[in-house]
Amino acid sequence: MIQRLAEEQRLSGAVVHGGLVWLAGQVADDASLDTEGQTADILRQVDALLQQAGTDKTRLLSVTVVLADIRDVPAMNRAWDRWLDPAAKPARMTVQAPLVDPSWRVEITGVAALGEPGAWRA
Repeated sequence: MIQRLAEEQRLSGAVVHGGLVWLAGQVADDASLDTEGQTADILRQVDALLQQAGTDKTRLLSVTVVLADIRDVPAMNRAWDRWLDPAAKPARMTVQAPLVDPSWRVEITGVAALGEPGAWRA
């Protein structure tokens, strides 16, 4: 069974299949924020999508962060470090690439395992 969450005109915010949650690229709802603020906004969205799928950030397997300007890594990392569960770090890649909307500073996607939130610790 395939479950599609937060469907929009051209995409789903997340797709659940085969015990995994595949996140679409998430961007800030408020593009007027700086990179740190946009990252925090996006990570709140990631939390909400994972919760809707029945899992949480402790089950993230892999994350890709795309920055419009790679010099914004320190600002992105400040928000990331506040959000991250240090006992459940996913694999992560950070790259620079042009984003569709020039006001977007960051876009984040990832893959998480389903299961009881926090269950990996059991």
